[in-house]
Amino acid sequence: MLHHRNDPSEAYRRVDFDARVSGANSGQLVDLCLEQVIGSIGRALHAQERSDNSAKSAALTRAISALTALQMGIDMSNPTAKALVQLYQSARGAILDCVTRFNPTTLKVIRQDFIEIREAMLRSIAA
Repeated sequence: MLHHRNDPSEAYRRVDFDARVSGANSGQLVDLCLEQVIGSIGRALHAQERSDNSAKSAALTRAISALTALQMGIDMSNPTAKALVQLYQSARGAILDCVTRFNPTTLKVIRQDFIEIREAMLRSIAA
């Protein structure tokens, strides 16, 4: 909690996240997790440019947590379940590798993949 008091933007992000989770249905939770993966990778890339290792580490940890939540929420009876498990595990492994050997190219590809997945999901909901 001390970190949140020193970083108002992080405290605001946490309160916003908690509020959105508390009233969300399963589709909204998936969207929120996808948003967290995308945003966290973006923050890690930005932190790397600023040489802010603490922020980079926090952002990568948040991305891994969101991926873990996505993987735990997979309905294994869904025909796409195995593909989702593989996708999330692969992304998680690549992000973990970036903790010790930061690779912005890899992170940008993962981020773009999740942007496209989220956009496709939102289009299917709107249709």
